[in-house]
Amino acid sequence: MFSLTRNQLFRTNLKVLSNAIQQNGMSQYPSYYIKPVYIKESQNDLIKSGEVQKIAHLPTRAALNDQTCSLSYDPLVNLMVNYCMRQGNKVLARGLVQQCFENIKRLQLEKYHKCQSEEEKNLINLNPKDIFHKAVENCKPLLQLMSIKRGGVRYQVPVPITDKRAQFLSMNWLIQAGKEKDGNVRFHLQLARELIDASNNTGKVIKKKQDLHRQCEANKAYAHYRWS
Repeated sequence: MFSLTRNQLFRTNLKVLSNAIQQNGMSQYPSYYIKPVYIKESQNDLIKSGEVQKIAHLPTRAALNDQTCSLSYDPLVNLMVNYCMRQGNKVLARGLVQQCFENIKRLQLEKYHKCQSEEEKNLINLNPKDIFHKAVENCKPLLQLMSIKRGGVRYQVPVPITDKRAQFLSMNWLIQAGKEKDGNVRFHLQLARELIDASNNTGKVIKKKQDLHRQCEANKAYAHYRWS
């Protein structure tokens, strides 16, 4: 019966591992493994469209630790937690975002109870997640400036921005605005105020986005350098 020595077995396993790394780009899964669909709404959409039959028997990657089918799970909120995290302290970052949502709820309830008529009360959104999503969407820039060198001179050229980059800038600006505060104000409270202002198209972040758009408008004469 054929058997391998310890060194031969080690070399064989090492060769298989190196081939897998080269093919998969440091991934433990082969390239034909599909990503998991862990959100209930996405699963229901696949069932309604009939696409679930095409992927029912395909090998699937394992879901990440922070990916869950819980009703309280929100990918954008989870991304905000990752952006707020410093030095790997995710527990602290998650607590700050949760306290921020609690402050949004409290501030909106104060406005709600101060309203005199039902029409004014109906205009106030009491859902912190809806306010967060609306604030991030309102803060997304449409253009950005790119430094391009032509003839020994650098020009600030306005170029379209991808949705992923715009989302990152929006959330990063909100975090920076939350840090620009007095010493007596906590970060989660200031961030809650900025989110409420941004959801109403006001505040520092909206002004920063508008200033960027004005700079892009002022430099539109250099837009042709993008293709040259």
